[in-house]
This record gives sequence, C-alpha cells and structure tokens, in this order.
Amino acid sequence: MAKALTAKYIASIKPTAQTQEIRDGGCRCLYLVVHPTGRKSWAVRYRFQGRTRKLTLDAGLTLAEAHKAAAAALNELARGNDPAALKFDAQAKAEQAEADRKRDTVEHHANLFFEQHVNRNTRPKSQQQTRHVFYNIALPAWRSRVIHDIKRRDIHDLVYGVAVRHPVMGNRALAHLSKFFNWLVGRGVIEASPCAGIPRPSKERPRERILSDDEIKALWNACETIGGAAGHVIKLLLLTGQRYSEVVGMRRSEISGDVWTLSPDRTKNDRKHEVPLSKQALAIIEAMPVKGEDFVFTTSKTRRLGNMDRAKTLLDGQMNPKESWVLHDLRRTAASGMQKLHIEPYVIEKCLNHVSGTFRGVAGVYQRHDYAAEKRDALQRWADHIKGLVTGKTQDNIVRMPARIG
Repeated sequence: MAKALTAKYIASIKPTAQTQEIRDGGCRCLYLVVHPTGRKSWAVRYRFQGRTRKLTLDAGLTLAEAHKAAAAALNELARGNDPAALKFDAQAKAEQAEADRKRDTVEHHANLFFEQHVNRNTRPKSQQQTRHVFYNIALPAWRSRVIHDIKRRDIHDLVYGVAVRHPVMGNRALAHLSKFFNWLVGRGVIEASPCAGIPRPSKERPRERILSDDEIKALWNACETIGGAAGHVIKLLLLTGQRYSEVVGMRRSEISGDVWTLSPDRTKNDRKHEVPLSKQALAIIEAMPVKGEDFVFTTSKTRRLGNMDRAKTLLDGQMNPKESWVLHDLRRTAASGMQKLHIEPYVIEKCLNHVSGTFRGVAGVYQRHDYAAEKRDALQRWADHIKGLVTGKTQDNIVRMPARIG
C-alpha cells in the first residue's frame, strides 16, 4: 500500500530521465508527478464510464491544496460528472470570455472606428486631431478596458482633466469621443453614448484677430527675410484668403492660366472652388522651383511642405507683434481687407468659398452664378493694396462713398 506523502519527502525527490508518478497513499487517486526537468505537479487518476481518465491539477499546488483539489474532483465524480471534462469546459469558457473581452476593448473598437469611419469619411487634418485625442489622451487611460465599462464619469474626468491645461482641446476631445460612441450606438455595440449630457468643459470665443496694415507690411517683409517655401506660403495665404491646408497642398495641375481650381475633396465644404490668382500670387507660384512632383510647395520630391511651426516662430521674431496671431487669422484679414475696399460681401464670400451668409439655404441652391469676374477683380484689388502697403506707394483703392444728406 502506498504511503502518505509528506512535504519533506516531496522536497527530497530527485528527477530522473523519465517522468515519475508517485501515488499519495494519503489521498485516493492523487499522484505526484515529477518531471525530468525537476518540476513537480499533481494529477488525479480515476475511471469514468469504464474508461481511465486523468485530471491534471493546477500547477504550484501545495500538498494540502492538492488534497483539497483531488477531493473536489472525486466529489464531482460521485455526482456523475467527469472532472477532466468539467475543467476543459471551464478553460474553454474562460478562453472565450477572454477573447470576448479583447474583442470589446476600447482599443479594438477605436481601431475599427479609424478603419471603417475616420479614414474614409474625414479630412487629413481632422484625422490628425482625432488620432491625437485617441492615441495620446483616451487610449493611454482606457486601452485595455471593456467598452461597456466606460461610463459618463470616465468621459467627464478625462475631458475635464485635459481642459485644465488645454481648454480648447478638452472640447475637441469631448466632440471626437461623442462621435466615436455615437458610431458604436449605430453599430449596436452599446445601447447609449456615455458622452450624452456632458457639457463642454470650456467656453470658446470665436477669434476676431485681424492684422493691421502695419502688421501686414511687417509680415510681408518678415516673409522676405526668412525666405524659402514657408515664406511664400504665408504670402499666398494673405493674398488669396484661402485655408492653410488648401494653399500648402497646392498642385501645379490645379492651376490653368490664372485660375487655381480646388476639387471638392480639397475643400472644407466639399464644393469645387475656383480662385482667380492675382498677378502677385502668380508671380510667387511661378518663382517656386519644380522638384519633380506636382506640389508647388515642397522640400522634397515626394511630399508637400510640412508644418509651419518653425517658420511661424521665425516670423514672430522678425515682426515682434504686440498681439499673438495664427495662420487662420490671415484669412480673416483678407476678408476684412476686401471689405475695407468696399468689395461686396457676397463677392468676398465667393472668394472664400463660404456657403453660409448670403448663399445659405435656398439662395445657395438656386443662385449658381460663379462671380468669376467679380472674384478676379476683388482679389487683384486686395493684392494691389498689399503691394501698396509694402512699397509705401499706396493706391487709393478705397471707394469713397458720398456722404448722406440730412
């Protein structure tokens, strides 16, 4: 009859070239398994429905724990259950639960969101901001969490935490996360968005900054000083009033004569836009060297010009502005400058490719005149005005309105 095993005896057993199974006389059906590597484990051997079966117990059990596990297995056997089959089923369920958990993590659904929605339906600049929100803000906090466990409190703490140092980015984070969770609702992954009812963490005021005539002159001269493609981009932003992404992505194939045509996929409102180029704008474009690619502004043969952070810093150093400004302020400056020249508001809107204001609603549907001549005149007058500011030979482009009588 086999002797009952003791902890001291177990510790003294040396491995051999073959696996050893030593029966424990102190516990029915329990065996100590000694592997050639020296690792020791436990197994329960029994018969079920006339067949010999083996249940391998969890690794690392002490003698007392092995006795307890073996007793539990034999109790299941007494109830008519196969302990090994029960363990196999439990493992399969655990593996399935883990697979389900991984399939429902925030990271998994975020990757699907980019693959199926963001990359297909949003513009590069929006994609860049969305990636920042997810991969720099949300995923570091929630990467391995299950999507169903993200509650309103999680959203609130995350976006309000961002807003402490970056108020506007806190708002943007909430906006992008709202789109994400609404997308999940639409796919039937979750029942309701945890972003619902959360107010924006920061108040935003629309920018009103425009550059004065003196600042326009200082900016132009600063562009001359820093030179390069970046300086020409800044000048063209000011001359045309178009968006930064449109100007920096300008292609030679988009230009025919003195007209720059932006296809719908290059504009913010998904509408084709034709920009008459002033003589000054054309001179800048024609001065750019051809480097083998279609991009007008590029520092390589395969890519457009990158971000303007360094150029903006250099310009500020040259200008020493009393008030900070951003590139988009040049678009507002152009619009305001044309307004000072008494150019009609609807012509300015056409120059900027706006669909609000005069051309919103029904008017935008039925009024299809392209105002090409009016836009050409407006942008040339604006360019001449800038030239006058820079050279000091300001022409009287401003139409003097008669004084009202009475």
